[in-house]
Amino acid sequence: MEFEKIISDLKNKVYHPVYFLMGEEPFFIDAVSDFIDKNVLDESEKEFNQTVVYGGETNIGAVIGSAKRYPMMSNYQVVIVKEAQNMKGLIPKSPSPNLSPSGIGAKIKVSPEGGDLEGATHPFSLYLENPQKSTILVFCHKYKTIDMRTAFAKNLSKRAVVLKSDKMYDNKVPAWVESYIKEKNYTIEPRASQLLTEFLGNDLSKIAKEVEKLMINLPTQTQITTDHIQQYIGISKEYNNFELQAAIGKRDALKANRIINYFASNPKDNPFVVTIALLAGYFSKVLVYHYLPDKSQNNVASALKVNPFFVKDYTLAAGNYPPGKTMDIISLLRQYDLRSKGFEGNSTDEGELMKELVFRIIH
Repeated sequence: MEFEKIISDLKNKVYHPVYFLMGEEPFFIDAVSDFIDKNVLDESEKEFNQTVVYGGETNIGAVIGSAKRYPMMSNYQVVIVKEAQNMKGLIPKSPSPNLSPSGIGAKIKVSPEGGDLEGATHPFSLYLENPQKSTILVFCHKYKTIDMRTAFAKNLSKRAVVLKSDKMYDNKVPAWVESYIKEKNYTIEPRASQLLTEFLGNDLSKIAKEVEKLMINLPTQTQITTDHIQQYIGISKEYNNFELQAAIGKRDALKANRIINYFASNPKDNPFVVTIALLAGYFSKVLVYHYLPDKSQNNVASALKVNPFFVKDYTLAAGNYPPGKTMDIISLLRQYDLRSKGFEGNSTDEGELMKELVFRIIH
């Protein structure tokens, strides 16, 4: 089930007996778990009806035992298993390939907590067949997924709410930031959204924490700007890779040099490898732009996977860097990436490499 649908159902008090939240992106797992934690029961009900355990400190038999209890003076009880990926025996093992089709003579492996580890008598499998309707059982299985090809996983998908929380691609993060902030009754300038993404990457939990700083200091309905980000988060609105990229695109050598001089004096905050990667992505998009037959704003935005607001920047850059020059720059970026890593026996420091690279790009 999609994250938005799960949250919508929860807000409408449409609850399901079992939630299995898994994947590499912890933000959405935490968001669902936290919503259930904070909203299903009121404070007076939580004392007797809400249980939070950690996967490495319990077992599936104990969790299922808790889930089978009836609530006390409440319509529901909530059982949340955090770090479920650390629980041994959580998922039934696949049947052994040595077993005969009839199963005659096969030995059933029995877990210490009851139930075999391979078949339908595993405690989790049994519980899925007849879950306690008054229990909301939540598994937070972070940073990895289970094999959805197994019989158990297919049954889990039919009988529980399964969220697969994938890591978000970098090019989708700015749009997610805009959507997330809109839900909180704020708006954000495209450049401010891009600045947050450039500085924080695709770590959604970290982005959300930084956005909270903005919301503490700004009233609702505010449009968040790069000035706000600099003031309340501490990300420079002038000296960052996004502004360097824009300056290079305009062939503004003065501004580009001012930024790289700042980078050279603050190397820990502005690693060369990150700048190289971002510039490579930027010029790859400029090259794509050159060969688009339809250069309308919407088509370019879709092809480059950027906010339409930034299409004019790529149009300008394409005018400044013809296709041949753009390909030379991409090759140059690969060369300087290798030099920065010492593959060409070059000992020049990163600050000097950056200055040399920008000069060769612009000129």
